[in-house]
Amino acid sequence: MVMAMILAHLVGDYILQWNTLAAWKARAMTGVLVHCLVVTAVTLLFAALVDTTFLPWAFFISFMHFLIDAFGLRYKLPITPLGRFTVDQSMHMAVIFLALVGGGYLDMGILTVGLAAGLQSEQLMLYLLGYAFVTMPAWVVVKFAAYGLVKGGPPEFSGQDKYPAMLERLLIVTFVALGQFYLAPLVILPRLMMEWPRRAETEQTAVYLAELLTSVTLAVMVGLVFGSM
Repeated sequence: MVMAMILAHLVGDYILQWNTLAAWKARAMTGVLVHCLVVTAVTLLFAALVDTTFLPWAFFISFMHFLIDAFGLRYKLPITPLGRFTVDQSMHMAVIFLALVGGGYLDMGILTVGLAAGLQSEQLMLYLLGYAFVTMPAWVVVKFAAYGLVKGGPPEFSGQDKYPAMLERLLIVTFVALGQFYLAPLVILPRLMMEWPRRAETEQTAVYLAELLTSVTLAVMVGLVFGSM
C-alpha cells in the first residue's frame, strides 16, 4: 500500500494534471475541485486494488489534498515558487504518511524495517513508481529547480521539450539500470546537437543547461536505484 499511495499521488497530481488543468487550478477554485476529483478517483482505484479496507483513509488523503490545494490558491505564501512547490508536496506526502500509519501500513516503531520489507515485497510497484516519477513529476521538478536556482523565479511550463525529455529520462533509467552507462550520453546527444545552436543565442542558455543537468541527474539516480534492486 505504501508504494501504491505514492504512485497514486504521482499519477493524480502530475501525470493526469495536464497543462490546461494546471492553469485552471492556479486561477479558480473550480479547477482545484476538478483536479482533486481526478486525484480522488486515482487514489481510490489504487487503494481498492490493494486493500479495500484502506478506502476510508484514501478518502482522507483525497480530502486533505483538496484542502491543501484550496489553501494554496487562496493564500500565496510569501516565499519563492520553488519554496511553495516544496511546501505543497511536503504537505501532500505528510498526509499520505499519516494515512498509512493510521491504516496500519506503517509502524512508527519499526518504520525502517517496515519500509525495507515493503520495498522487497512490492518490487514491481517500485519499478512503476520510478518510471512514473521520471515522466511528468520529474518534468515539473526539473522546471522548478532550474528556474528557481538560475533565475529565482517561477518556471515557464510552455515549450516543446516536455515529451522528448520524458523519453530521454525513461531511456536513461533503463540503460543505467542495465549497467549500460555509456549509452546514457548518446540518449541526450541528438536533441542537444539540434537545440544547442538556437539555445546558445538566447538568454535561456543557463536555464537550458540547468534543466538538462537536473533531468539527467534524476534519471541516473532512479536507474542506480533500479540497478541495486
